[in-house]
Amino acid sequence: MSLPSTGTLLLVDDDRNLLELMRMRLESSGYTVTAAPDEQEAKKNALERPFDLAIVDLQLIHQDGITLMEELHRMNPRMPVIILTAHGSIESAVEAMKRGAYTYLTKPFDARELVLHVEHALETSRLSLEVDRLKNLLSERYNFQNIIARSSAMEVVLEAVSRIAQTESTVYIHGESGTGKELIARAIHLAGTRKDKPFVAINCAALPETLLESELFGHEKGSFTGAVKSSRGLFAQAHEGTIFLDEIGDMPLSIQAKFLRVLQERQFYPVGGERPLEVDVRVIVATNKDLTEQVKQALFREDLFYRIHVIPVFLPPLRERKEDIPVLADYFLKKFCKQMDKEIKGLAPSALQRLMLHDWPGNVRELENAIEYAVAMSRHDVITEDMILPTLHQDEKMIQPLRQAREQFEKNYLARLLESTDGNVAAAATLAGRYRADIYTLLKKYQINASDFKKNKG
Repeated sequence: MSLPSTGTLLLVDDDRNLLELMRMRLESSGYTVTAAPDEQEAKKNALERPFDLAIVDLQLIHQDGITLMEELHRMNPRMPVIILTAHGSIESAVEAMKRGAYTYLTKPFDARELVLHVEHALETSRLSLEVDRLKNLLSERYNFQNIIARSSAMEVVLEAVSRIAQTESTVYIHGESGTGKELIARAIHLAGTRKDKPFVAINCAALPETLLESELFGHEKGSFTGAVKSSRGLFAQAHEGTIFLDEIGDMPLSIQAKFLRVLQERQFYPVGGERPLEVDVRVIVATNKDLTEQVKQALFREDLFYRIHVIPVFLPPLRERKEDIPVLADYFLKKFCKQMDKEIKGLAPSALQRLMLHDWPGNVRELENAIEYAVAMSRHDVITEDMILPTLHQDEKMIQPLRQAREQFEKNYLARLLESTDGNVAAAATLAGRYRADIYTLLKKYQINASDFKKNKG
């Protein structure tokens, strides 16, 4: 679905008839239009006010449209520009796109085609600005620079966040542990209309069933042993804001029924309560489990699954977005250097290579822990390879190729046999359950002299 037609447009064309036709068509579509018949007037208008988009003819009176486009971009670098061109100038139009034009239209063009190109250009521009706004907002409000968007996979996630933040729909975040599901939930909250209201988070796997119900919905005084006073639950605390339920797949079935009622009717009963409480919350859930499989196994309610699975957001694991590792590592390095008052310049190339080769089953959380360890243990101004995942490094050294391990075993086994038989090959063969010739073959292979194991060589 396209965005509503709003925005300020600058039209530049020396064909006054075409200029007037474009102006009328675009104004009828809801845009505010300024028409300029030449370059000087176009530049004058661009200096006086910012425009959301410009449409520029490739062939103007005093200069070409590409040069004018570049001048307009110096005034407003983010403004998309659509180039108008005749059939014979398509090569020049392609060159214009290489130099920064959003797209081009070939004359004569259909009025609907013009409006469609304008809508797409403005939508792309708005989404780009929204992603930037979201990054800045996260950085300023919560210092979440570790939501890195260098990889195309995370750019897709942030673009989705910018689209859904303004809606009230339930969001379903799916991803492995340690991928940053709560950070994305907070991002959705902060970019939405409820950003100044509470953001309340709970891990459904962290509490037993009885405590989880009380924590979510509250309880009345005396409703159970230890309930010495009434308590407001997290749903009540999140009223007019956002509630984030992490690890929703671990919510017990009995509580799932009560949660479904909240989603359907926006009301619930506190534990021991006789009157329902009305609640206005945005709901975001997250899980690292396959809930479709949980539904098949009757571990998760099917009706609840469809209630929460409205807008799915998939968070890719770190191993699928390795372009983010260097910038994440740099962020964590600076963070822990500041915390520990250390001056470390960076990572050695071999250390960075080790980070890139690891699969990160613990995702961003594991990477953060690895950098924290490296900063804490390093005695140099550069993090070296031996500081990165040292336990794993040792394990890798201990694991030998099968052939090498087998040969080492055979060699040690022969030595123990000969020690126990005082170097007697026949007795060693009997103990091993092998022919004497087999033992001699192995002795020759490993250049072992049986006489060296005789206690009395003389």
